[in-house]
Amino acid sequence: MSAPGELSLSKLLASLKPVLSPETFVFATFAHNTAIPTTLPVQMLFRESEGTTLITTKAAADAEKIQYTFASRMITLDVHSSLEAVGFVAVVTNKLKELSIGLNPVSGYFHDHFFVPEGREEEAVECLKAIAREAQKEPI
Repeated sequence: MSAPGELSLSKLLASLKPVLSPETFVFATFAHNTAIPTTLPVQMLFRESEGTTLITTKAAADAEKIQYTFASRMITLDVHSSLEAVGFVAVVTNKLKELSIGLNPVSGYFHDHFFVPEGREEEAVECLKAIAREAQKEPI
């Protein structure tokens, strides 16, 4: 069974609507035998061989005195891309690369989310809007 959502790269790009979260997020890691404080809001949890990565809010991590890295802002690409869509994240990351904006992409079931360095979020949002405007000029 195919994953739901849009597969067409041209349609995805033309309907791209970036939504900037008001929160600042951070990445933290926990050893496998360490309990993650239940007070930390979980934006994403991912288990790797070295430990568990948690994306949470900077405010919550500071309150819990959790060590973290990469203070970032989350931009949600408000278009329902299929988990099987080919090239969508690559096009966006390449455009942001041209501006020397590093990012951490995360794909959820319904949307793709980009964590960009705090302070670069407005520039990244404008770049994403430009991608959509350019794609809308091309026939779908």
